This record gives sequence, C-alpha cells and structure tokens, in this order.
Amino acid sequence: MPRQATPLTQVRLRSAKDNDFPLWDGGGLHAIVTPSGERHWRFKYRRPDGRENRIAFGNLREVSLAEARQYRDQARALLRNGTDPGVARQTARADARLETAGAFEAVAHQWLAFKAKEWAPETLRKATYVVSEYLVPRLKRKSIAALRTRDAAEVLASIAEVAPSLAVKARQYLAGIVDFAIKRGMREDGRTLSLKGTVPKHGKSHISAATEMRELRNLLIALRDYRSPVTRCALRLAMYTAMRPGVVAGARWDEIDLVASEWHVPASRMKTRHAHIVPLPRQAVEDLQFVRQFSGGHEYVFPAQARQSTPHLHRDSLSKALRDMGFKGRHATHGFRATLRTIGRERLNIDADVLEAQLAHAKKGDVAKAYDRTQHLAARRRVMQAWADFLDELVA
Repeated sequence: MPRQATPLTQVRLRSAKDNDFPLWDGGGLHAIVTPSGERHWRFKYRRPDGRENRIAFGNLREVSLAEARQYRDQARALLRNGTDPGVARQTARADARLETAGAFEAVAHQWLAFKAKEWAPETLRKATYVVSEYLVPRLKRKSIAALRTRDAAEVLASIAEVAPSLAVKARQYLAGIVDFAIKRGMREDGRTLSLKGTVPKHGKSHISAATEMRELRNLLIALRDYRSPVTRCALRLAMYTAMRPGVVAGARWDEIDLVASEWHVPASRMKTRHAHIVPLPRQAVEDLQFVRQFSGGHEYVFPAQARQSTPHLHRDSLSKALRDMGFKGRHATHGFRATLRTIGRERLNIDADVLEAQLAHAKKGDVAKAYDRTQHLAARRRVMQAWADFLDELVA
C-alpha cells in the first residue's frame, strides 16, 4: 500500500527551501519552491489513457492551500468521469476566448442552453445535432456581430447539397441564434439576416406509415419474430400506444403502472411539454411484464444493450431494427402514429378527437389549450384495447 503523504501546513510551506523535494499534500497535489523563493502549486495525475501529466494551480501568493485542495478535488472528480483535467482546462480557456470575442460557436452554445429551458429533450437533441455538426464547424470563429447574409447563404447551400431537409432546420436555428445575439446586445439592433431563398425548395417528405392491410400484416409478423426481445417489445409498445419513438425508447419503470395499466409520461419528455397518461392495452402490459425480467433492475424499461450515447435504447435503434427487417424506406417508427390515425378512422371508426388526444397533439392555432392529461382517458382506454386486438387479429 503506498505511503500516505502528511498533509501540508502553512508553517511547512513558508519554511521550505528551493532545494527541498516537492512538498506533497496528498491526492497528487504538491508545491515546489523556485530558487527565487516562489512557491507554486502542481497537480500530478494519470490521464485516462494512462500517461502521467502535471498541471499548475498558480502560486501561493494567489492561491491558498485550501483553494489548491479544492482545485485538486475538482480535477480528481473530472478524472473519475473519464475527463482529463488538463484538456478540460484548455477547452474552458478556448471557450472563454471565443465568448469574449462573440464568436459564433460561443453564442450558439448560449442559445442552445437558453432553449434547453423551454424545449423537450428530443427537440433539444435534434437542434444540438444540427448546430454542432453543420453550423458550428463552418462558422466556429466567425464574429456574430460581423456575420453577413452571404456567409450564411454559403453555409446553408453547402448543407443543402448533402441534406436538404437538415438545411431547412439549419436556417431556422441560424435565424434563432442571430435573433438571440441581437436581443443580448452582441449584434447591432435590426441586423437580422435575410435568409429567405437561401435553401433550395425540395419535395415535402412523408414519414413512411403502414396503412395498407397487407403491408401492416407483414410488418406485425416481422415485429413478432424479431431476434432482440428488448427491441421487439419497444417496437410493439410504439405500435400499441402510437407514442413517439424517443418517448418509447426512454421509458422509465417509475412511469409505468402495470396494475392500473397506465403509462404516465412526464411533461419534460413530451413534445407538447404537458404530462400525458397513456392507457396500456392488455398486450402492452404483457410485453412489459415480459421485458421486466431483462430490465426490472434498471431505471429504464429498455436499457442500452451496448455502449452508446444514452443509458437507454436509442430511438435510432428502433429505426435500425426496421431496416434490418427489410423495411428501409417503407416504414418508420414515427409512422406508427400515422398508422393508428389512418386505420383507426377508416377501419375502427375512432372519434377524431379521441385519436388526437391519444397522439398528444395540441390543437392547431390553440397551443395554449393543450390537452389535459385526463381528457378522453376512458374513451382512449377502450379505443387502444380495440386497436391492440385489431392488430393481433391481423396475424392470428
């Protein structure tokens, strides 16, 4: 067992000479004394890749022993999370320089942080992806105050060449970032960008949905026989409830009431920002009881099955499963919602208001009057059981 360093004292620090060994305090923190008598703080550690490194915490005149220990503890906390404190410091300094200069990257991150307070997590994830992957790399160090329409048009045109639909979103986010900068005095009042016409028009895309009986039957058979039990149950839950893929993938056990056959989705996970009660048909309850033997000890109903960016099944994993089944370009998980809406109206004669309540849609032009979470609940319970029974009969 390595010998523990005796904690430093102010007396020992003041009396140390320049020819002394490093003065160790513990946990990698130590002080060195220069020939001129200056006492400097250092922190010795091993990077996540195993290499040894040291970073400076300043000198004793500016940083007290107590403050140096705080810096050490903060650095060790970063290391426990797999972050190199030296790299984190360099990144923070670079961000500070960018923010001082009003660079696009810094302002974009501020805008995303501001929007995080009002957007649903999935909406924020999409915006962060487009801003970080498409806008920031091209406008990173450009001053937000000096950004011109021509600069924006060139960037948006380059995005449109490879991803037309993302270019439309990028234009929307770019306008939001510029407006944010104007309102915070980072850019001259009224200096908005003229972005109309900067993105070529393209044909409106439609989310693939299974609305033909034969196609729907083939899809249901493929779901029933899919190899992964966890992903299979997630896809079936999406089909039985018509909830958005991101909401299904991130379902938590504390949201599920198997006794009452209800799924209580909190407002923070809903696109409408309103809590939503989802009645669970008998088939969905049975699937959840089945999957609990795999994930009952986890926070999430569908925990991540491999190392990935989220602790739960990623929504893209559901789309990938459909592609693996041979439905690429024919069906999408979000399209399950359209399947319920179309077939529910045509074959089961479900009331339109009940359908809209189940889909958790806010009324057009009346967003402020979003559905109360209990609206049409009794009717939705009957409808969703009828829907699940209808789906089962197709593959019986």
